[in-house]
Amino acid sequence: MGGLFGVVKTVNCSKTLFYGTDYHSHLGTENGGLAVCGAKGFYHTIHSISQAQFKSRFVDDYKEMDGTLGIGAIDDDAPQPLIIRSKFGTFAIAATGQVSNKKALMAGLLDQCDSFSEMTLGGINTVELVAKLISRGSDIADGIVRMQEAIEGSICTLVMTADGIYAARDRYGRFPLTIGERIGGPGMVVATEASAFPNLGYQLRHFLGPGEIVFLSADGLKVLRPPRERRQVCAFLWIYTGYPASIYDGIGVEMARERCGRAMARNDDVEADFVTGIPDSGVGHAIGYAMESGIPFRRPLVKYTPGYGRSYTPPSQDIRDLVATMKLSAVREVIQGSRMIVCDDSIVRGTQLKNFTITKLWDNGAREIHVRPACPPLMYPCIFASSTRTFGELACRRAIRAIEGRDTDNVEGYLDRRSEEYRSMVEWIRRDLNVTSLKYLPIEDMIAAIGLPETELCLYCWRGR
Repeated sequence: MGGLFGVVKTVNCSKTLFYGTDYHSHLGTENGGLAVCGAKGFYHTIHSISQAQFKSRFVDDYKEMDGTLGIGAIDDDAPQPLIIRSKFGTFAIAATGQVSNKKALMAGLLDQCDSFSEMTLGGINTVELVAKLISRGSDIADGIVRMQEAIEGSICTLVMTADGIYAARDRYGRFPLTIGERIGGPGMVVATEASAFPNLGYQLRHFLGPGEIVFLSADGLKVLRPPRERRQVCAFLWIYTGYPASIYDGIGVEMARERCGRAMARNDDVEADFVTGIPDSGVGHAIGYAMESGIPFRRPLVKYTPGYGRSYTPPSQDIRDLVATMKLSAVREVIQGSRMIVCDDSIVRGTQLKNFTITKLWDNGAREIHVRPACPPLMYPCIFASSTRTFGELACRRAIRAIEGRDTDNVEGYLDRRSEEYRSMVEWIRRDLNVTSLKYLPIEDMIAAIGLPETELCLYCWRGR
């Protein structure tokens, strides 16, 4: 995935930009960047954050930056923001999401004698592609609409000119963009994560709707394109991706996770000595389970937060494994001889849970381990963000391949939790994980816990449609 942050002030915005962008560090581990516009024009800086935290990479840069407008990004795909000279004049652009038809769009532009200068891992930079599509419009807002209609996938974008910042949420609102206004003074911000606002002195003002385009400037907020009617927000935001203190379309992440945990407890009758959650994103689910069941919450595993981020986001399996190994420490006195219910946000690949979490619990004397993911089995790789990339990565698909003896596209039977195919798949995963029991949260309960109508959620990862 990735995160965007933009700020409009009447004084130098670089400090707000630096800390606001840093509040999106949980959404990416590869690239970070900042851009400002001031009296001296545009300036930007980009660094790899794969081997160091965002703050340490940019702490010296932001102190040298001076501008009243700024945008920043953290992403696992394209180094950004980029500064583009176009028929609209010079602008800076940042964008997050996925363009599934990138090769076809690139080929079409090349056929029209266009060219690309920014290369990422041997391919074109997605943000440059987005900028070129926008530049084909009659103005920037029209260009954003044309870009949204041309791409297959999902793109949220910030475009900064010398006059202000255009902010556009993706066509179906799969990923968030939220506007905040300064408390007690002029100034506005836009962010993927509204949790960035309070500590910077801003309050939430407006959730952008699907495809909505607004313009932030010293004069305030102007709506350029109203929201589209159809909304399909990524359900995984509440289950895993989002920061616990954040809020999307009026629904808080932490409370949604507690409701997931309560639903898991109502569906369960296992006896245990305590409930725990895999840090960090499994903790809210576990607290809800403990509240509903009356079983105490304890911490057999603690995360070393100063040095390690999320093990889900790095694109390299080797790096994911390293982070998963190093970030969790076992508390033997809590684990030894105990029966435990282990809540997690999901099981995607299952390799980290199996090799680096479950193994630690057994090695430290666990008596029983009952795993409870807070969503159904993930059956399809995401086509709207860089969350999961291939069918082969998914634990469910490995199970189906083992059961069927081959890869198959016919998985309808495995989607029905009342079917024998589903039970066989879950049992295969349980044995592979080496846990006492495994029980997923039904999709109906997950939808109810989030609190939006089913038709307004993107459930592609579970249903493939």
